[in-house]
Parts: sequence; structure tokens; C-alpha cells
Amino acid sequence: MTHSTRIVSALALLLLVGCSSSEEQAAPLRPLAVAEQVSSILKKDGGYVVNWAGVLTNSNPWHFGEHVVATVIAKDAAGKEVVRLEQPLDAVPPAGSLPFSGEVVASEKPSQVSIDYRPAEWRQAARIVSAFQPFPISDVMTVRRNDGYLVVGYVGSPYRLPASSLAVTALLRDKQGKLLGGGSAFVDDVRPKDTRRFIMNIESVADTSKIAKAELTARTWGSSSRPYEQLALGGSLPARMVKPTTAAFVKDRGRHAASAGDARP
Repeated sequence: MTHSTRIVSALALLLLVGCSSSEEQAAPLRPLAVAEQVSSILKKDGGYVVNWAGVLTNSNPWHFGEHVVATVIAKDAAGKEVVRLEQPLDAVPPAGSLPFSGEVVASEKPSQVSIDYRPAEWRQAARIVSAFQPFPISDVMTVRRNDGYLVVGYVGSPYRLPASSLAVTALLRDKQGKLLGGGSAFVDDVRPKDTRRFIMNIESVADTSKIAKAELTARTWGSSSRPYEQLALGGSLPARMVKPTTAAFVKDRGRHAASAGDARP
């Protein structure tokens, strides 16, 4: 094989690898998936409360799913449409999920509820997945009541910049983990090293004795990824370091005495 032939072969190989990489980069993004969803209809004063809750998942590791809209339609026994509502959902983070909930009051009795989703618009994330940290939730208290299920707690932020608005969603599950319903609350101006209180009274489960736990998640509010990305670009707070409470070892257990013939430093 001549020198020029080798050069041509090498260039062809590089061109083949480049085309393969381009094809991989141009691979279509996978659509958001509905991991689970549930709806309920309860008779209340003034009408019928239609509640829904669910979880959307994003399997794309480098893109936010933005401007997703859930269209909720409720029909009566005759098939007549009594509720039609478009609910804009918050941005779904890369390789993450979005728990959500909503409710509306219908004047006529619905018998069935369906939910459709408008496909997401995709936006490439400005940071790697690990930069989008969860918002910590603490001191949660739940109370079963005759008119619903009360959830109270506090939400904080792991970031250096203040979070202008956060949405907190509670998904209610039974002992087997089955989704029963959910509710949401909103808090504003969550500053670093501080927490804000949230309260929600969820009326979507008729028999609250079936509720075994409330699964809580907080996220930035809004259909755009910009609020979350701005927080991530501002950096996160350093990990909390706690001063040791035990006494130091009398003898360092991590080293062994050297033998007389061992001259190593």
C-alpha cells in the first residue's frame, strides 16, 4: 500500500466516523411519557370537584421539555362535554420527572375524565443533570379530615440565588403505592438558607383512610426552564458541615508503626 493510498483510507475512515457521530447527534428526542395518572369526581357544595394527578417523565438527558399543556375533558353519562380545561404544566427537567395535579368544579355531574397532552418543545440544558438539584422539603405534617387530607410543611432551596416561585405537589398513595390523587401549593421568594411554609387541603380522595403516604416534590414554577437554569447557573450552596461531637482518638488508627528495618518515609 502506497503512502497516498494510506492517506486516502485514513480520510475515508475519519469521514465515516464523522457521519456516524452526526447521525447520533441528530437522533430524534424521545417524547415525554405518562408514567401514571389518576382522576376523581366528588360531590361538593356548589357542584362536582374534578381532580386529577399524574407524573410525566423525560428520558432525554440533555433537554428540558417545555410548554407542555394537559387538556382535561370531562363528560356526563350521555357523552356530553361538561368540562374542558387546558392546564399549562411546568418544565420537565432532563432525565427527570414532573409530578402534577389540578382540579376544577363542574356544575353538571361528570361520569368520565380524560387527559391529553400537547407535545413538549425541547430546550437544551445549560448545565449537566446533576446541577439541577431537588428543593428540600422538611417538617411535613399530615392530618386526615372529614373534608380532605391536610398537608403542611416547609420548602427550601439548595441554590445561592433566591427562587422567585416554587410549586409544591403532593401525590397521595395507598399501602401498595397506587396513586390515589394529589394537590399543589405555591410559595414565593424562597431565599438561600431559609424555608417557606406551604399548606394544602386535598379533597380528591373520598376515603382518606386509604391514604398511606404523601409523596412531596418541589420545582420551579412555569412552563419555561429559564427559572431553574438561572438558579443552577448561580451555583449551589456548600454542603452543610457538622462539627464532630466525639472525642479524637488517642492513637491514630489509620497508620501502623514501621519496623526497625523499614526506611520508607
